[in-house]
Amino acid sequence: MLNKKMNEAHNIEIIHAQFHYARQYSLSLVKHLSAEDCQLQAMDDASPMKWHLAHTTWFFETFLLAKHLPNYTVFDESFKVLFNSYYNGIGEQFKRANRGSLSRPRLDTVLNYRKYVDSAIDKLFETKTNDTINSIVELGINHEQQHQELMLMDIKYNFSVNPTFPAYSEQQPDNKAISTPLSNIEFTAFKQSIITIGRDPHTGFSYDNEQPKHQALIHSFSFANRLVTNKEYLQFIDAGGYKKPEYWLSDGWAHVQTQQISSPLYWHFIDGQWYEFTLYGLQPLNLDAPVSHVSYFESAAYANFVNARLPTEYEWEYVAQQQNTIKHTDEGDLTPKVAKSNESISQLSDTCWQWTNSAYLPYPGFKPFSGAAGEYNGKFMNNQMVLRGGSIFTPNNHLRETYRNFFYPHQAWMCSGIRLAKDIL
Repeated sequence: MLNKKMNEAHNIEIIHAQFHYARQYSLSLVKHLSAEDCQLQAMDDASPMKWHLAHTTWFFETFLLAKHLPNYTVFDESFKVLFNSYYNGIGEQFKRANRGSLSRPRLDTVLNYRKYVDSAIDKLFETKTNDTINSIVELGINHEQQHQELMLMDIKYNFSVNPTFPAYSEQQPDNKAISTPLSNIEFTAFKQSIITIGRDPHTGFSYDNEQPKHQALIHSFSFANRLVTNKEYLQFIDAGGYKKPEYWLSDGWAHVQTQQISSPLYWHFIDGQWYEFTLYGLQPLNLDAPVSHVSYFESAAYANFVNARLPTEYEWEYVAQQQNTIKHTDEGDLTPKVAKSNESISQLSDTCWQWTNSAYLPYPGFKPFSGAAGEYNGKFMNNQMVLRGGSIFTPNNHLRETYRNFFYPHQAWMCSGIRLAKDIL
């Protein structure tokens, strides 16, 4: 009994420390930004930094403090609407596309809101803990980590529309290529097999969309050893890839025509040279780095161009199981790095999210989280595609081989790249 209590106390200390680390990391992401920077919203899909800071705090206040801390008083009643993202079970939400119009509350008020809620959670840890509270805190930490990645995605897009190409970081990027040129992509073969997919909730945190574990049949296939590079994608552009409908899905062709897209999201052709907008500002295109910020439509078109395809999410997870190499980048890396080796499968999780050929659908036997948090994933299982892996924007300790990311096929502002696969007949 004594050992059990000691273990419980140790676990509570760990969760409490993880909570404070996550909250502090969010603040570090806006440390060098002005209040004006934190107000920007350059498109409907992106959100202001100020909104992210407030929404993640609202999440803890709404799902944890308001329900589990006796006599808790909410910081501001109006925040229930202003910073509710999409939880219909909670109540009304302020329109997403207009978040950038919220000049009030001011940034300093939002920062005070965070301090207020963090202090209340410290009090909760001192006076009351149980499995329910711990699980909500753990969910809230992972939710905040998701928004930390969104913050980097969004500030990059918000800065990209400025013709002066402002830099988020004043440091110089580490864009050095490896000493020897990258060889052509190589493919590793995998035999047909019945495999186990998904996460057992008793083995550590996972989202409901990763559950339950189940078996799936995969046919023989081969899997690329690295991601497609900028140089390789440039060959697609130079061959007229954006002008030839035979490479494109019907919706993809309509999208690039309507939006007049002719290159990846952040590429710029200036005075006969390709550049890429990064969080370090505008930089010469690194040809050996993986192509990033491409949509599912672009990824599938490129795969057709090279007589390959995108892997299914089951194939991707099976390869990750075999490799057992879910890696994380150092927090602070802001551009995808060049592949280090052609000897084995690399760049699974530490470079770019990888589009798969799998629609975002529930696993057999899927059950959403209970209560209002059940709106977290399940209701988005419609018209979106699964990405696997992770990116240089993803916080440490937030990834696992079963992680299912998802976006609409036309979207590209996430740090997404291209992994190829082929059928073996």
